[in-house]
Amino acid sequence: MKLISWNVNGIRAVLNKGFVDILNTLDADIFCIQETKAQPDQIEVDCDLYPYQYINSAQRKGYSGTMIFSKIEPLSVRYGINIPEHDTEGRVITLEFDSYYVITVYTPNSGDGLKRLEYRMEWDKAFSNYIQSLDKPVLLTGDLNVANEEIDIKNPKTNRRNAGFTDEERDSFKKNLLTILKDSYRTLYPDKVEYSWWSYRFKAREKNAGWRIDYWLVSKELMPKVKDSKILTDIYGSDHCPVQLEIEL
Repeated sequence: MKLISWNVNGIRAVLNKGFVDILNTLDADIFCIQETKAQPDQIEVDCDLYPYQYINSAQRKGYSGTMIFSKIEPLSVRYGINIPEHDTEGRVITLEFDSYYVITVYTPNSGDGLKRLEYRMEWDKAFSNYIQSLDKPVLLTGDLNVANEEIDIKNPKTNRRNAGFTDEERDSFKKNLLTILKDSYRTLYPDKVEYSWWSYRFKAREKNAGWRIDYWLVSKELMPKVKDSKILTDIYGSDHCPVQLEIEL
């Protein structure tokens, strides 16, 4: 089974950059999207591979939002984490299958000057509680807006107090997610250096001055079933690249 996740930084923009061709070429069983930046009536993806398409848009137009394409019909679909104060930005979709859940998430960014850091800390706790409330193992993916360790970022020293690499965010990631889920990529490749996001500024992608902030996290009991976890750095169209999970379920 192949699952892919991609922060597209605007679904309408990426549709003009060959997105449907990428969907067809990668041919995943489930394809998760973050940062759609669109309302449902603005999203029209004509791809015969995926009869099941689910959209969770933010109330604020042109902001945040998630989507999942699936070849497999889920048993149920949930939007958000059942907490009104956290469910206005379209950040979570959960698909239930026979023996597992697939969750796509676009974690809140702490923002310039860390103005949303306090909210981010609240979100992390609430989201962790939501995952732990589920009654089956979890495949969690998305832009988690945190580089976990220094190996996951090109310039750790100069980014120490920047959103996505603060001590608070990294500690919260470990406490709220890595205590219950395994980072599939880092588990398989403890010393490998690859990134999934590059700033549009300063030719960062050309210089490979990036961050690894897009993940496939899996419940501990599912980690032995993981065959590979990849970062698809050759796919363009966004400031992020897709991340891929191969697992036998």
